[in-house]
Amino acid sequence: MEKRPLILICNDDGYDARGIDHLTRIAATMGDVVVVAPDSAQSGKSSALTVNAPLMLTSHPDKDGAKVYSVNGTPVDCVKIAIHAVLDRKPDLLLSGINHGSNAAINNIYSGTMGAAMEGCILGIPSIGYSLLSHSPEADFTPLTPFIREITSKVLAGGLPEGVCLNVNFPARCTPMGIKVVRGAKGHWSEEYQDFATPHGTPFFWLTGKFHNEEPDNPETDEYWLGRGYGTVVPIRPDQTANDKINVITDLLIN
Repeated sequence: MEKRPLILICNDDGYDARGIDHLTRIAATMGDVVVVAPDSAQSGKSSALTVNAPLMLTSHPDKDGAKVYSVNGTPVDCVKIAIHAVLDRKPDLLLSGINHGSNAAINNIYSGTMGAAMEGCILGIPSIGYSLLSHSPEADFTPLTPFIREITSKVLAGGLPEGVCLNVNFPARCTPMGIKVVRGAKGHWSEEYQDFATPHGTPFFWLTGKFHNEEPDNPETDEYWLGRGYGTVVPIRPDQTANDKINVITDLLIN
């Protein structure tokens, strides 16, 4: 008999987050699912990996027919440990998420969700990161189900271009009006830290801040369509080489 597709699922919110549970239920209808995710929240870890501490792999009860493991490390650690110690073959697909919070625009650079997806892409696995624009641990992911099912099934059947993974974001508290394939909006964060002091007067800083969209009226961007009730798909490359600028830098430094 032909084997069912093997789907690896990871996230950065932890193996017991509501978002990864919902994604697991969807994926379990499409193939054999193995979840390997952090044992605690790892948001903002990007493509970080653990280099000077032992990594422990813990087995948990199955969920919706999926094998579930946690790792005391980052999302990238989870992908690497899954390939090294859990799976008996290369997965046909890697899904990361569903993240509690936006990974649109520049946020994909910091995202542990997208760090896992990009690690899968580096390993030659078709990879998708899913996110919902809500940080609530009780967020409702139900309206996303048909869109995630359609995107996942099409990528599972047709693959992705070499060296490309997908960053998929959905608006919160609504059923998306559709899907737009666009680019990430240009933007930046300001007022990123708030100043505090301990009871003994020692200063410390807490990450906060506000995202500024530099092109709010540009329909070519994810932020534009997310603000209008659409889900967005942004093709992402882990290879960040500025190939179109090699000659410019050569002229600057060599010629």
